[in-house]
Amino acid sequence: QVQLVESGGGLVQPGGSLRLSCAASGSIFSIDVMGWYRQAPGKERELVATISSRGTIKYADSVKGRFTVSRDNAKNTVSLQMNSLKREDTAVYYCNVHCVTSMFGGLDYWGQGTQVTVSS
Repeated sequence: QVQLVESGGGLVQPGGSLRLSCAASGSIFSIDVMGWYRQAPGKERELVATISSRGTIKYADSVKGRFTVSRDNAKNTVSLQMNSLKREDTAVYYCNVHCVTSMFGGLDYWGQGTQVTVSS
């Protein structure tokens, strides 16, 4: 069984910073992509940032220049440094890990979610 443990959420003022971390453990076949998604009240879950095993990174347009995603392949961890936070960033943030099980596909694992609230 694969387990994801998230940490770092909380309350921050607009313009402030937070760092989210996620550690994967258990029976992992092969991790391909790790990243973060978020869901605000009344909205669909959206991609925030992902990073592949080769280091290829994708960001949502709304966070480019403000957020930085990184990973440690040896430790199976992924982090999200969030700077210049806005009220619009308020959401539940979910860690995601995509594992390749065969050449035909893979499996997705999700963290329990951590609340990030940006408010003055």
